[in-house]
Amino acid sequence: MSAQAKGEKVFRGTAVSAGICRGKILVLHRARHVIVRREIPETDVPAEIDRFEKSLVQTRLQILEIQNKVAKNLGSKEADIFEAHLQMLDDPNLLNEVFQLIKEQHSNAEYAFHSTAERFAEALLAAEDEYLSQRASDIRDFTARVLDNLLEVKDAFDLRHISEPCILVSHDLSPSTTAQLDKKLVLGFATDIGGKTSHTAIMARSLGIPAVVGLESASLELDTGDYALLDGYNGLLVVNPTDQTLFQYGQLQQHKASLNEKLTEIQRQPAVTLDGKAIHLSANIEAPADTAAVIQHGADGVGLFRTEFLFINREKLPTEEEQYQAYRQVAQALKPQSVIIRTLDLGGDKFASHLHLAQEMNPFLGWRAIRLCLAQPELFRPQLRAILRASAEGNVKMMYPMISGLDELKQANALVDKYKAELRAEGLPFDENLEVGVMIEIPAAALVADDLARHAKFFSIGSNDLIQYTLAADRTNEKVSYLYEPTHPAIVRLIKLTVDAAHRHGIWVGVCGEIAGDPNLVPLLIGLGVDELSTAPTGVAQIKYMIRRLKLTEAQELAQFAMECGSPSEIYQRCQLLARADAPSLFENKA
Repeated sequence: MSAQAKGEKVFRGTAVSAGICRGKILVLHRARHVIVRREIPETDVPAEIDRFEKSLVQTRLQILEIQNKVAKNLGSKEADIFEAHLQMLDDPNLLNEVFQLIKEQHSNAEYAFHSTAERFAEALLAAEDEYLSQRASDIRDFTARVLDNLLEVKDAFDLRHISEPCILVSHDLSPSTTAQLDKKLVLGFATDIGGKTSHTAIMARSLGIPAVVGLESASLELDTGDYALLDGYNGLLVVNPTDQTLFQYGQLQQHKASLNEKLTEIQRQPAVTLDGKAIHLSANIEAPADTAAVIQHGADGVGLFRTEFLFINREKLPTEEEQYQAYRQVAQALKPQSVIIRTLDLGGDKFASHLHLAQEMNPFLGWRAIRLCLAQPELFRPQLRAILRASAEGNVKMMYPMISGLDELKQANALVDKYKAELRAEGLPFDENLEVGVMIEIPAAALVADDLARHAKFFSIGSNDLIQYTLAADRTNEKVSYLYEPTHPAIVRLIKLTVDAAHRHGIWVGVCGEIAGDPNLVPLLIGLGVDELSTAPTGVAQIKYMIRRLKLTEAQELAQFAMECGSPSEIYQRCQLLARADAPSLFENKA
């Protein structure tokens, strides 16, 4: 049957990576491992255990190779995704059960491992929580790789044979497969399952290729060679598109190309409103390699340098010298623009295996960030000394995460003074006037912002945690995600409270959470008096475009409305109306 005879068919899913592409489909069907239980003789048990352990070693080497490749090509944040896979290789609960099945029931290694890992994955899926479901996907990705090694079969999704550009369609794509896609040949991909927060979705956005997930049955209904159009703005896969559909999408692509030209033109221009209000527009980074993107996208330096990359995926703590070289490299690359380094924010959802932190019932409310650092001088001293030494470059600032009150701030500042004295005695240079700020992430910190402002040089609002802690809503838990509202009146008022306290004491306020990268919410933040915004490097141009089409007066009117309104949805609607009226090009995604 010809493509025309088949007619146009539209599959609807969830857009997870923006863009449009068209081309022939390559349908991937991963061959399922056929796992059969075999009973092995008692004398063969040691050899079977050895075979299993060798497969784990082989798997570790493969994951580390992928992780290093991803870190080099995409950045440390994307590479961190594979930390979960590495942790599973050392999970005593999982491994002990496998060893027990081999030793006591004389099961062959592949059956013992597969049955145990699948039970773990099913338990996570049964929790009906998006974050845990994501972990289940990680377990299955990891399981498939171990089984490939045990059974001595090649990766069923080895894509090195692809020779011409195509759109991949599959039931699912693992993070490890997605990380190795060649975007010159893979125009985009679509999967039957998945969500916006899945690791595969994060990889797609980092690669910069269109992606749609949650299409349900596309991989079963489509054939390799079908012609399709993938819409990563609206979550559509259009198979055998008509001439009219192609024309409409051609118009949308022209519009997007025009917008991209405008965004490129303003990269070197200041972020100033139409009536002259200047906003400092910075970028969030994970590692020294990210500085190229900061420069490329026209950011005014770094508003948040996350330092956790130095502490995870390794066997021992980084030395002071190692940290100093990393911080200094970023400062040198971005001179004279400022670089704000956040001290270590481990705990919560980020762990370093060599610290051997005990599991906590509520890790986000537990021993993390500044609390951990103040209690672990062997952790904090090398970092503070390294940051101080890097400050000799003249453009470094530092801030503490998770401050809840004045005592913590004073304790941390006292340590900084102590280590300054050490460096003076050792004759090592540093900036005597290093500016030290505080992250406002806990409602308590916002409520005592006046006290904190007397002992800090700036505030940076970590909106992700501030929203989560204020509303007692975990945004990764789909059962309560509807409560996670950035425009909740409580959030608006806490931000305003923080800004007013800072300005009373002559210090500035930034926002480095996700709301700083949402064009809909930028007018509200500016209206509330925020001085600096820091977002992902790739989002800087869009935010600058929004700022340059906005008037401070109308942003202030919006903020006044928000301060008096009790409805999160009404506040958000007003934000959308203003943003779309001032910068409609940013929001036109429909064909």
